[in-house]
Amino acid sequence: MFKLRYGFLISGITTGFILLATFFSSLPDGKLHIVFCNVGQGDGAYIRFPDGRDMVVDGGPNNKIIECLSRHMPFWDREINLVLATHPQQDHIGGLPEVLRRYQVDYVVRSNVSATSQIYKEFLGVINEKKIPQKFASSGEHIAIGPTSLSLLWPSQPQVAKAAGNVLGASIGDLNDYSLVFWLRYGSFDAIFTGDADTRIEDGYRGMKLSDDGVEVLKVPHHGSKTGMSEAFVEWIKPKLAVISVGKNSYGHPAQEILSLLANKGVRVLRTDQEGDVEVVSDGKGWEVTKN
Repeated sequence: MFKLRYGFLISGITTGFILLATFFSSLPDGKLHIVFCNVGQGDGAYIRFPDGRDMVVDGGPNNKIIECLSRHMPFWDREINLVLATHPQQDHIGGLPEVLRRYQVDYVVRSNVSATSQIYKEFLGVINEKKIPQKFASSGEHIAIGPTSLSLLWPSQPQVAKAAGNVLGASIGDLNDYSLVFWLRYGSFDAIFTGDADTRIEDGYRGMKLSDDGVEVLKVPHHGSKTGMSEAFVEWIKPKLAVISVGKNSYGHPAQEILSLLANKGVRVLRTDQEGDVEVVSDGKGWEVTKN
């Protein structure tokens, strides 16, 4: 009887130490953590800022994003400060309704374009049900999160006005053209998130002043589609690392043309279908990559 109780006591103490160690390891470490989640054929990313606040960018085609969040968020953290939806297609917002249901979300930022799909209606329904504040973003706007800044590069104000003038996505063309594109900066570290914005609209923001020596990380547009980006785009960005968020698909993503373009420019490429979750960590000066 004594041994049994003693065993429980040791077990309880051990568990307590583990939980305490996990708690302290999850406290803000002054670093920027960007996790490109392995969500299959779609986009989904989790960002934890240096001050501990966090953000989800897109939600993949289904609820697999929840598994990624459980791997990378502290187990006790049930709040997400910002959810950003680049555009309302299934492979980008499929998992967001469940994210909004499971977590307390402070704010939603999205592209001002509508869709007729059931998943889009569900997404809006949860936002309205939980009364989550939302903002339609466009180029020229900035969001400061502690020492980190998000700068919106696309869509332009005329593009936003075009979308806002239509009902339920009617006659606006390809939804990809309205993808939010933003530049994330922490110290001298830069990352570009592109959604599914491709060569049709890159002239609308390509050439904007970013940083002197290019960016460290590029989230490759449209899962590596052959029309996702041009050589001029890569030369403008000058990325050190290109992350392709992709899964099994019938579209030929990522296209060999894109892989060859990046290879010819000396850009390191990581794919979520091959590497799993890809995490980039920066202290605002240096940066490193971990794969899960």
